[in-house]
Amino acid sequence: MKEAYILDQTLKNAVISQIQKGEYENCTFQNCNFEYADLSGFSFNNCDFTGCNLSMAKLVSTAFRDVHFKECKMFGLHFNECNEFGMTFSFDGCFLNNSVFYKTTLKKILFKNCTLTEVDFSECDLSNAVFKECNLSGAVFDYTNLEKTDFRTSVGYSIDPSRNKLKKAKFSLSGIPGLLHTFNIEIDINT
Repeated sequence: MKEAYILDQTLKNAVISQIQKGEYENCTFQNCNFEYADLSGFSFNNCDFTGCNLSMAKLVSTAFRDVHFKECKMFGLHFNECNEFGMTFSFDGCFLNNSVFYKTTLKKILFKNCTLTEVDFSECDLSNAVFKECNLSGAVFDYTNLEKTDFRTSVGYSIDPSRNKLKKAKFSLSGIPGLLHTFNIEIDINT
């Protein structure tokens, strides 16, 4: 069966049974529920997802190229299983708790106003990324390239400088405890 090619469409309130497997280009998805959906092999190029639920969706070989997610619920997604060729996306106001980006290349990615609780960024290339006003509680950074990454307005992160590349990364003064926790030292912010 030939896969569909869908161009310049807006899909509202759709569920997985209402869309065809294939390539979506310049499409907008609004308030769609793809929770637990199998999106394996789908291709999304220059698409926008707004107010959608993609939690626990299967993403094996899924292509996301220039895709923007806004106010989406995206719990437990394995972005490390996606087709990495040309993979670029941004997130604004999204909930990505317990998602996995292990070993993905996400240079210059933007996470804005996102909740990234217990997200796995191990061995990622996040160079030049921006985490703007994000909650990174429990997020894992292990052998991650964080060079020139901007954490200045984010909270909750815990990053071991001896296990990650941090050259020219940006942090606020209030974020210093998140960098020094592994050294078991006490910081008195009142003096």
